[in-house]
Amino acid sequence: MSKIPAAPEPLSAPVFDSHCHLDIMVGNRQASSGDPVAQAAQAAAATVRSILRDAREVGVTRLVTIGYDLPSSRWNAEVAAEQEGVYAGVAIHPNEAHEATPEVLAEIESLAGQADVRAVGETGLDYFRDWASKDDQHASFRAHIEIAKRTGKALVIHDRDAHDDVLKVLAEQGAPDKVVFHSYSGDAEMAKKCAEAGYFMSFSGPVTYKNAGYLREAAAVAPMELMLVETDAPYLPPVPYRGKPNAPYLIPLTLRCLAEVKGVHPDELCAAISTNGVTVFGEW
Repeated sequence: MSKIPAAPEPLSAPVFDSHCHLDIMVGNRQASSGDPVAQAAQAAAATVRSILRDAREVGVTRLVTIGYDLPSSRWNAEVAAEQEGVYAGVAIHPNEAHEATPEVLAEIESLAGQADVRAVGETGLDYFRDWASKDDQHASFRAHIEIAKRTGKALVIHDRDAHDDVLKVLAEQGAPDKVVFHSYSGDAEMAKKCAEAGYFMSFSGPVTYKNAGYLREAAAVAPMELMLVETDAPYLPPVPYRGKPNAPYLIPLTLRCLAEVKGVHPDELCAAISTNGVTVFGEW
């Protein structure tokens, strides 16, 4: 079983985690036998309060916890309503797009209308897995885009091996005012397209990986006013913790990598990301 990583050196300026999955970290959704990272996270027996405490101790003062199906969306919305410094996103993940029935989408829209739910997501397209057909994924993605527009909430996009089609759907459907590419995975050319469209790019642990130079190149051209940072916890931990469970308290490792790429002091990047967070998700 993977051990929980040690806490990094605290940041000297506050920042927030734009995308994590509290429900998985605390065991609200039990990890399967094929999900060792989530199993390790759950073995630590963390609670929402302990996750927030550990994050705040290193300067990560707030977070956005993201839904991927109806039960997780309900749970995350409830936690956001109860916990200070927590917002939620609600949606049906593209891998579960076959479950995006009119009735389910109606409840997602109802949840999205709650005050502490500030995002519709994660939604989008995933061509890496074939758990849902492309037709179902496209229909669900377009429906979520419309929910985001009707509710005025940010659209948080899951884009895996589907860059061109994600951009195409956004252009055809008409993007909401606030769009975030969660765990940005495109190259520098795509980053330029996102910047031109005013889409936010949220960078996660893989930007620190040795073999992910293309992500650092993308971060280098991404305008700071369109950048966010995230964990996707308990997944995608930064180096040197690949293969171990991630958590919001590890944000400083990813942020310092991004600051080095941008050639700025971490405090400057923290300030920019904090400002961007208010733009995307509203005042805390």
